[in-house]
Amino acid sequence: MTRAFRTAAVIGAGTIGLSWATLFAAHGLTVRVSDPRPDLAEAVDDALATYAPHLAARGLDVTGLADRVHLAADVSEAVRDADVVQENGPERAGFKKDLFATLAREAPAHALLLSSSSAIPSTAFTGELSDEDAARVLIGHPFNPPHLVPLVEVVPGERTGEDAVLDAVDFYISVGRTPVVERKEIPGFVGNRLQNALSREAAYLVQEGVVTPEDLDQVVINSLGLRWATVGPFLGAHLGGGPGGYRHLVEHIGRSMQQTGAGLGTPSQNKEQKEAQERLIEAVEKAYGSSTYSELTGTRDRRQLAVLAALDSADKEEN
Repeated sequence: MTRAFRTAAVIGAGTIGLSWATLFAAHGLTVRVSDPRPDLAEAVDDALATYAPHLAARGLDVTGLADRVHLAADVSEAVRDADVVQENGPERAGFKKDLFATLAREAPAHALLLSSSSAIPSTAFTGELSDEDAARVLIGHPFNPPHLVPLVEVVPGERTGEDAVLDAVDFYISVGRTPVVERKEIPGFVGNRLQNALSREAAYLVQEGVVTPEDLDQVVINSLGLRWATVGPFLGAHLGGGPGGYRHLVEHIGRSMQQTGAGLGTPSQNKEQKEAQERLIEAVEKAYGSSTYSELTGTRDRRQLAVLAALDSADKEEN
């Protein structure tokens, strides 16, 4: 690592912020959490109790975890001694603009200022910062829940310094994440754009009566999800071409795949949109509404842990 990270400020204690806070603390950092929600103390306690077993299953020592997580009275107190700040506020450029002005003013000059923004590039909310402050601001976008899902998209803004990019990569590696640097800002970054493309076609197929929501999920779980948990789209396609690889695949089925792609649907729009969207929502609620949020996330997290453990085991056998 180019420098040490000992204290982290987590700004915003929703689902993402609470997951980050638990992860950081499990890796030995002192964490200060700030959020105006009146139930902050209860939310932090519940998150630590829920997420600690997940991290223990991943081989981390969670002894004394709660002793490393502290509630801050406000943003200024949270970032006062921070080496790194992870912001998890509302997805509004104006809000982030005001917040990062405060973070840049109140945090130490060496502090790395990271945003969990899901779609808004940092250049959109750092325009009024000085060059010095803008140089240490960039996106560190996780996937939910970040204490389990390894990917972090590291996206520098137009004025982000290269040292900050390297520091962000080092930091996320130090807390067990897999950072991927994306060198061009684009709304939604990479992961959410891919997810959105699949989600649009999924919504179209359900709206058209081709498949139910639960059966579409089974299609993904038992094919694409299983494949993509081990190889990405490009490696999967390369292997799909057999010994001839990606070139063979493109030359032999590329045209038919292009024709399929050209026929991808768009969910209902304009005057039909509201009714079609309501039917889709009702179909999803029918499929999964009988279970509580905690039951569904519990199942998801257990399965994600199982996948991670299986991949770890396979990698150890290979090595």
